[in-house]
Amino acid sequence: MFKKLYSRIMVFLLVVFAAGSFFSCSPQTETADLVLRNGKIVTLDDTQPEVTALAVRDGKVMALCDNEEIESYIGDSTEVIDLEGKLAVPGFIDSHLHFTGIGQAALSLNLMHVKNWQEIVSMVEEAVKDKEPGEWILGRGWHQEKWDDVPQPNVDGLPYHDDLSRVSPDNPVMLTHASGHSCLVNAKAMELGGVTKETTAPEGGEIVRDPEGNPIGVFRETAQGLVRRAYSTSLKNRTPEQEEEERRKVVEMADKECLSKGITSLYDASSSFSTIDLFKEFADQGKLGVRLNVMISEGNERLTKENLSEYRLLGAGDHHLTVRAIKRFMDGALGSHGAWFLEPYKDLPSSTGLNTTPVEVIQETARIAIENGFQLCIHAIGDRANREVLDIYEEAFKAHPDKIDLRWRVEHAQHLNPQDIPRFGKLGVIASMQAVHCTSDGPWVYKRLGEERAEQGAYVWRKLMETGTLICNGTDAPVEDVDPIPCFYAAVTRKMSNGELFYPEQKMTREEALRSYTINGAYACFQEDILGSLSPGKLADITVLSKDIMTVPEEEILDAEVLYTLVGGKVLYSKK
Repeated sequence: MFKKLYSRIMVFLLVVFAAGSFFSCSPQTETADLVLRNGKIVTLDDTQPEVTALAVRDGKVMALCDNEEIESYIGDSTEVIDLEGKLAVPGFIDSHLHFTGIGQAALSLNLMHVKNWQEIVSMVEEAVKDKEPGEWILGRGWHQEKWDDVPQPNVDGLPYHDDLSRVSPDNPVMLTHASGHSCLVNAKAMELGGVTKETTAPEGGEIVRDPEGNPIGVFRETAQGLVRRAYSTSLKNRTPEQEEEERRKVVEMADKECLSKGITSLYDASSSFSTIDLFKEFADQGKLGVRLNVMISEGNERLTKENLSEYRLLGAGDHHLTVRAIKRFMDGALGSHGAWFLEPYKDLPSSTGLNTTPVEVIQETARIAIENGFQLCIHAIGDRANREVLDIYEEAFKAHPDKIDLRWRVEHAQHLNPQDIPRFGKLGVIASMQAVHCTSDGPWVYKRLGEERAEQGAYVWRKLMETGTLICNGTDAPVEDVDPIPCFYAAVTRKMSNGELFYPEQKMTREEALRSYTINGAYACFQEDILGSLSPGKLADITVLSKDIMTVPEEEILDAEVLYTLVGGKVLYSKK
């Protein structure tokens, strides 16, 4: 009996010793490439949740230590950063944004903060002065529900194009809604697009008209294509060199913007094969700072086994480019009345929204994805859209019981019918949600849905988590600013711009919010073994903030700034 007890004690001590030697500091024969010390480092590693110092070698976390122990890792060539008591966390992972959209937005009029329609008209009038006749004027970010007055005349609060056409008679104008699901254009743009009173909207889209049936210049969902095709035609006049220069500039600007906001990894929510080709070039040349996961956005006819095999990439360019997902759209956005609901909008009783891609088409996409080992990510905002997606997923899972660990996602999952909330957890479907949408959209959600539907199913983070659903976070940039701090703040407060709280019982804790932006995001792109926490052996992606967002009073969270962004142990952004 004594021998058995002795053996058990020895095994226990060996396990403890082995664990300690791996996770804590000890005298080293090898020194670190980089050391962070004198800080508060929240690791999200359960064995050492918080440390004051960290060592990096060959792009990976080498050790987690205290300030005294870290000295043994410092050699003559070690770069040392004194955190001066500041907070360091695993690099932020934005689980849903539009990467090239961020760069493109920087090249057009920024309408995110305009106060009213007349301000937009004035901005376009000013832009005309720098354009040759016929040149397009582009902008993005307007949202009629956020204006301080209602334009006159209007349809559903949307202005007529007349003022826009008056200040820009010779330059086509296309101004994209903040959501990207509708656009405002002038007469010249409609002329180039061949849009008249007789034009029929395509399936899944709407041309907004006045009482006499004339287009007012607003195009919803797929109807935007009527004008966007005219813009695409104009681009053919560019030389190949000009086109290539702009495409590269867009990627460079997006990369720089993400790094400046503390983003180290992201999920690009829809890119074509040609755009992925550009990403490949950047990755192969070592020119990508952030780590890109990309959802393929192509029609079923192009999602052939051969193409998917060619474009499947796992960790290319030193883990800077991964392509293993397909993106589809089931509906539009709430702000443009494009989200697809089971019941009509409260403020537009004639409509339940728009099904932008036929259900049978997405069913075929699901078959293609599951048979080729691809993750499927479907945009669904309204409760009808979410139900249809869950039905498709359930059907695909039942038809392929041998396929496991699929991690299929619903992008946004904003408005759910109570009956469908438990289905996320039961099916193992990831809810890719954007906390900042809750506080940004909250003031007018009641108007669209009424209080009962809003309370039951709008941005119900806690209800989903209670079913075992994993939530990953993001911004949907350029719909919102790519900055994760306002998104983190929204997650833990649900405080809207008017000071009111949007059903605060659905708030996340600060740790839950941080996890939704780090380790959950890593899991949602199959990278939890290399990203998402600061654990020995994982890639050293780190964000350093000026304030401790885990403990400061809520209102001080928004004052936090990014001091450093490190990717693979290299400082790619520094505020200093």
